[in-house]
Amino acid sequence: MIDILNLALPYFGLIFIGFACGKAKAIPEGGLAWMNFFLLYVSLPALLFGIMAKTPFAELNNPPFLIATTLGTMSAFAIAMVVGRGIGRLSFREATLAGLSGGYGNIGYMGPGLALAVLGAKAAAPTALIFCCDSIFLFSIVPLLIALTDREHQSLLHTLGQVVRQIVLNPLIMSAAAGALAAGLHIHPPVAIDNTLLFLQNAAAPVALFVLGVTVALRPFGRMPWEVPGVIAIKLLIHPLVVFGLMLLFGPFAQPWAATAVLMAALPPALNVFVISRQHDTWVEPASVAVLIGTFASVVTLTSVMWFIQTGRLVFP
Repeated sequence: MIDILNLALPYFGLIFIGFACGKAKAIPEGGLAWMNFFLLYVSLPALLFGIMAKTPFAELNNPPFLIATTLGTMSAFAIAMVVGRGIGRLSFREATLAGLSGGYGNIGYMGPGLALAVLGAKAAAPTALIFCCDSIFLFSIVPLLIALTDREHQSLLHTLGQVVRQIVLNPLIMSAAAGALAAGLHIHPPVAIDNTLLFLQNAAAPVALFVLGVTVALRPFGRMPWEVPGVIAIKLLIHPLVVFGLMLLFGPFAQPWAATAVLMAALPPALNVFVISRQHDTWVEPASVAVLIGTFASVVTLTSVMWFIQTGRLVFP
């Protein structure tokens, strides 16, 4: 258990340091803009490109794994929507954001660094594939469902065009695709460029976790809506259990791949949930509370999943 804590505490420690700084220093939230830009457009793309480029292309061709992990995310999304509608009496538009909170984990800021730390280099390929598939699904379904409830309803063709544009121009998906292409064509960057990319990759996890802590600290904490605990439970407990079952059903998969899928499913709700809620002016306060409480609750749940993986208790045939 000491080994697990030694592994987990630096990650959660950086989040708590960022949280403490955000509470202690009254710096406007706009001060995070360049850090977020660095993460989204520079550091995390460099990390995903490096992961994909150094993975043999044959390993990336794993349709059963992609189907299983995406189906797990879809299931968590749908269950969270139902919980939102049933417990919180949410509108369809609000329930869509509740579904996003229950299905979309912090696979960008926390996922890559944590998976590589827990499972090593063998977690690189499944981590990148899960990120791409989850992002494509959720960046597609949420705008489409929101568009169906939009009073100023755009045409379906216009909405589909916006969805495709969002996916194709997403810097993280673009970098992962470029890395896969480099792996397929056996392209190796010059040493100077490779070292620069490595430098940027090493900055991704600490900066992302610090920014996560600061951003959570700046979120207002109001009342706890009835549906939020249920949505958090789906994200932290039900989602990894569903993925565990799907790994067994669609497998067998290599142990690092299956364990990575469960670990990624156990991540807390992503900051993007709040960003998208604010963008659509829907379910904003509950989304803020879900990110805040979910992040703190994951100290226990996510560390437990790491313990199961590291001690060999989470075994796949």
